[in-house]
Amino acid sequence: MRRITPEHPWPLFGVAATRGIEQAAAAQLPPHALMQRAGLAVARLTLALAPHARTVWVACGPGNNGGDGLQAAMHLKQWGKQPVVTWLGEEGKVPVDASASLRRARDACVAFTEEPPAQWDFALDALLGIGATRPATGRMRVWMDLLSARADAVLAVDAPSGLDTDTGQGESVRAAHTLSLLTLKPGLFTGAGRDACGAVWWHDLGVSPALVPQADAWLSGPPAAPARLHASHKGSYGDVAVIGGAPGMGGAALLAAAAALHGGAGRVFVGLLDRDAMMVDAQQPELMFRGWNSLDLANMAVACGCGGGDAVREALPKVLSTARALVLDADALNAVASDPQLRAQLQARGRRGDRATVLTPHPLEAARLLGSGTAQVQADRLAAAQALVREFGVVCVLKGSGTVIAAPQMAPCINPTGNARLATAGTGDVLAGMVAARLARGMPAFDAACTAVYEHGRTADVWPPGLALTAQVFARGGPHPGPLPEGEGAEP
Repeated sequence: MRRITPEHPWPLFGVAATRGIEQAAAAQLPPHALMQRAGLAVARLTLALAPHARTVWVACGPGNNGGDGLQAAMHLKQWGKQPVVTWLGEEGKVPVDASASLRRARDACVAFTEEPPAQWDFALDALLGIGATRPATGRMRVWMDLLSARADAVLAVDAPSGLDTDTGQGESVRAAHTLSLLTLKPGLFTGAGRDACGAVWWHDLGVSPALVPQADAWLSGPPAAPARLHASHKGSYGDVAVIGGAPGMGGAALLAAAAALHGGAGRVFVGLLDRDAMMVDAQQPELMFRGWNSLDLANMAVACGCGGGDAVREALPKVLSTARALVLDADALNAVASDPQLRAQLQARGRRGDRATVLTPHPLEAARLLGSGTAQVQADRLAAAQALVREFGVVCVLKGSGTVIAAPQMAPCINPTGNARLATAGTGDVLAGMVAARLARGMPAFDAACTAVYEHGRTADVWPPGLALTAQVFARGGPHPGPLPEGEGAEP
């Protein structure tokens, strides 16, 4: 059993793949073995999370997820706890494995009641698992609400009940912990899944890796630290051009440029679309201001659209046709969505396949590009990102809780880092600059996107708790530590 953290990449499997693995494993094991292993794993984690809990409410549904809960209740009873089971199953209609666990729980003298105990110290949500196919009603809905009301004392078995583990959507239980059984599922890490699941744990139930197929998706792990050789110079790390900053929106372009600079680009040029804008940033004199039309885009990684407004439409034909590598963000995406000629040009660029291109939409921008609504995008974030890849033939970064990174002919990745501190103006511009910096030094588009998204979120995760996150500080690599105490780190 392992707790899932961002320090390691993890394969993810949808419901169909998980069912296939389960069937293949069950065919090689004694009857009921998988459920016995699942119940023992749940009971052990319960004991580890709540060692002093006495009364444990085990909310069991009518299917095999309920069977896992019944099996766990048997072990908890044998270990001196006081499990109280509420069960929504019907005699004669219970799956074979769950029926065997029901007998074991009764033989162990586990208490069964019609309603949850008035007082409980910890609870197991074993109502639905990955078996949710429609919204819960009746007593199940009432019990789900009771569990969510004390989420800090709830362990969800396999998945919070009501959560679609393929998409991360649904009106689900909220839990402090989730023990994912057999496989890790994409919906635990994107959309509403991150809030519903709390800390995610995983147990493979002892199933042979030989039975596990290719992953449907991946949970990203930390990127390797890039090597910067002593025998290198600014030209070794490439040039970034930021094109954006229409009148009144120059700050967005400057944020992207600062992020590219602090992300390791050798040189950063700023082509503001406001003809009356500044030509030097006294706070960051390293940034070089040029007219956007004078830049040698064929030898640059371009971040286009940050604060671009309608003015970005004038620049996009040249950008799309000549940029060596390209990040399209914000108003550049809106322009492509509304202009058939720009859309066709982006599609042609994608078909060529020789020029790295990354789109970084938030859900509304993705909906505009797909001709749908935000709710449809959020209903299946993995599918929406992959639809954008099919439409344009480029890498797509669908931002949000559990950002999805998708690319042609590759399993998509879900990013595990980041938090609600990023919900502030300008952080998207920062991400665009970070991706561009990685493209500038020759990183493949998918790797550049995954790396930048991971590090973008990680910076927010380690942000000082008492300090508000602002995009300006974020773009420059985060808050700097204070001076060293006297005598530390100094020459004698």
